[in-house]
Amino acid sequence: MAMTLMKRAISRTETVGAFRLSLNLLRNFSAAPAAASPPASENPSSDANKPKRRKKKNLIEVAQFLPNWGIGYHMAKAHWNGISYEITKINLYKDGRHGKAWGIVHKDGLRAAEAPKKISGVHKRCWKYIPNLSKTAPATNPATAADVQAA
Repeated sequence: MAMTLMKRAISRTETVGAFRLSLNLLRNFSAAPAAASPPASENPSSDANKPKRRKKKNLIEVAQFLPNWGIGYHMAKAHWNGISYEITKINLYKDGRHGKAWGIVHKDGLRAAEAPKKISGVHKRCWKYIPNLSKTAPATNPATAADVQAA
């Protein structure tokens, strides 16, 4: 009885081994013509040459590389045209990648509101830093400056 069980076990392993060998041969033969396929530029499905897409950043991740965590700098969502926030306050959570932010709305580079408001969508991954509007100095009215000099 033990002998028959041993023979069955051996025959099964040999069968499985032969089956695996035949699959490997098939795989090798089918892979050889694929290597001679057209270049990657013509084959859009080749993933080996595609660069990885960079993960976009949320407002906190953008602000962390700016001085003073971006306070006083302008940031906007990538799909906004002409609208940005001048960051006035940031509350960070303990992990340092999430939090709340407040800012003053700017439209076309000019203030649209005087009081800061809480910025919605801070954790969405679509924020960008706007360098040409950053750290704007308070605008002085030329007429007021002339009146001061005349007095």
